Amino acid sequence: MGGHQLEENSVIESSHISVRNLSVHFPLGRQLFGKPPVVRAVDDVSLEIPKGSFFGLVGESGSGKTTLGRAILRAAPITSGQIFYRDDEVEYDLGDIHKEQLKDYRPRAQLIFQDPYAALSPRMTVRDIIAEPLEVMGITNTREETDDRVRKIASKCRLNLEHLRRFPHAFSGGQRQRISIARALVCNPRFVVADESVAALDVSIQADILNLLKSLRGDLQNTFLFISHDLSVVAHICDTVAVMYLGTLVESAPTRSLFSNPSHPYTKALLSAIPSLDPDVRGKAQKLEGEIPSPVTPPSGCKFHTRCPVVQQRCKSEIPQWRELSTGHSAACHFVEPQTLSQEIRD
Repeated sequence: MGGHQLEENSVIESSHISVRNLSVHFPLGRQLFGKPPVVRAVDDVSLEIPKGSFFGLVGESGSGKTTLGRAILRAAPITSGQIFYRDDEVEYDLGDIHKEQLKDYRPRAQLIFQDPYAALSPRMTVRDIIAEPLEVMGITNTREETDDRVRKIASKCRLNLEHLRRFPHAFSGGQRQRISIARALVCNPRFVVADESVAALDVSIQADILNLLKSLRGDLQNTFLFISHDLSVVAHICDTVAVMYLGTLVESAPTRSLFSNPSHPYTKALLSAIPSLDPDVRGKAQKLEGEIPSPVTPPSGCKFHTRCPVVQQRCKSEIPQWRELSTGHSAACHFVEPQTLSQEIRD
């Protein structure tokens, strides 16, 4: 097996990405005495992303979702912890990856950007935009080979051949996002981070792009990390969902289990805020008091205790342990209990 060899059993067999105690901290300038303050964007996060899955990552703005995704892509510095990448050909320890291995990793892991207007160069045709990863990474050797791959992925992303000669300004937001998706997938990556990839689109266009991603996942057998703040979108497309708050994970579960039986108070608050057409449900959203704390000076104990509706004294001083509540469902809260077997069967 090529790539960086890992210790035996260090990566769960079914995992495409394995994150262990990952922290990403950014120093805030310099100071004359002592260490400069740091932004704890990601703080001691562990998760497993299964092969071929749509893994959702949700949370408020500033919770560290984008930084975690970029760290997995090695587009953000890793302060501590480990990230293991595994596919059928290679295994990499991304925290200790050599330059040549990183060059090999780039085509295997790609990013779909959030803003379809800012992500595309206005001076390049659609053909050149989609072909750029192939040419920069030296994946194709001739123009004919490049054009062939561009046409194939454009067709999969529902772009016509005549579109390839145009410039981005000639397209709508949904069409531009399909161009961004084609560019990310043209080098046939095994792992894709979709960072709020439908947040800037109208609802009808969102549904079209989500269905396109699901179709492409079936055709290309990719693994997706889908980052979003919209739980209704996550419910439509993701197999598993992890909830992030102030740089840490607070709950993770299969999508159906999370939506039907949320355990963490923060998850319950997020789910209660999903808009509903039922007049009996409207107005019952659980309001969280105050703003999300600063990642420079996070609260002691449970980071959510400053806004938690069921906070107790121990929450302010004791960090809650990550506990498995049922098969595949875990949370970090002092007051959630593991479910019994009978409860799991009933659910």
